[in-house]
Amino acid sequence: MAITAQMVKELREKTGAGMMDCKKALTETNGDMEQAIDFLREKGIAKAAKKGDRIAAEGLTNILVKGNEAVILEVNSETDFVAKNEGFQVLVKELAEHILAHKPATVEEAMEQKMDNGAVVSEHINSAIAKIGEKLTLRRFEVVTKTDADAFGAYLHMGGRIGVLTVLAGSTDEAAAKDIAMHIAALKPLYISHDAVSEEEIERERKVLTEQALNEGKPEKIVAKMVEGRLGKFFEEICVLDQAFVKNPDMKVGQFVESTGGKLTKFVRFEVGEGIEKRQDNFAEEVMSQVKKD
Repeated sequence: MAITAQMVKELREKTGAGMMDCKKALTETNGDMEQAIDFLREKGIAKAAKKGDRIAAEGLTNILVKGNEAVILEVNSETDFVAKNEGFQVLVKELAEHILAHKPATVEEAMEQKMDNGAVVSEHINSAIAKIGEKLTLRRFEVVTKTDADAFGAYLHMGGRIGVLTVLAGSTDEAAAKDIAMHIAALKPLYISHDAVSEEEIERERKVLTEQALNEGKPEKIVAKMVEGRLGKFFEEICVLDQAFVKNPDMKVGQFVESTGGKLTKFVRFEVGEGIEKRQDNFAEEVMSQVKKD
């Protein structure tokens, strides 16, 4: 029986399994939808799919550097306990190795690629879900490159709760590049310098600061000057080169970068679970609700 794209789509919707898994299940069962669901359940893949509505907001970031290429990624789990599981940590490292070797453009592309062990990435993650018993997701990654004249700075904070990767161009001082990464982990800047901040964002901040100053009763003739001064503070908050260096607050990060003879051209900062809405369950209440069901 011919396996159509519509059949694969329907099985994916029913089980949450990956496209290749669904196609294989339908092929093995000659297109029988119910048997295909059972096939996926037997393989532990549909078991993984049942966890699809859970929130995975814990996990780890990791960084893998090989020569002039590096990858930073975030893999999520449901609990911090599983993030400390050796099997989960191995999975994170395997995904980093695969992504750096095959360089998919997106998470979706990565999920459909075949790993060196012969398994499709989505299948490999589902196998880990079946073993570990929690929803696990490859959330995001970025592959970064440099030249022989540059340095990577790789820093993992709290065992991978925060990961930062920097590129210090024109300098091979890896220790300095790592110090900058540590600073970024701590102060969470959004941009490298003023140049990266859009005029629209600056104007919006200028408008807010102007209204604040006027509401404070400041004379209009000095408000503009005050606002420009406060904009400086705004840039210090969001631009790493304007920030006081955590390892030496007497100098700006920009001055520290200059002292290396290099230039900070890129940074990527991932913090586990940022932007994911976490479910605030009361653990005691959850346990009691399960007891009552039993």
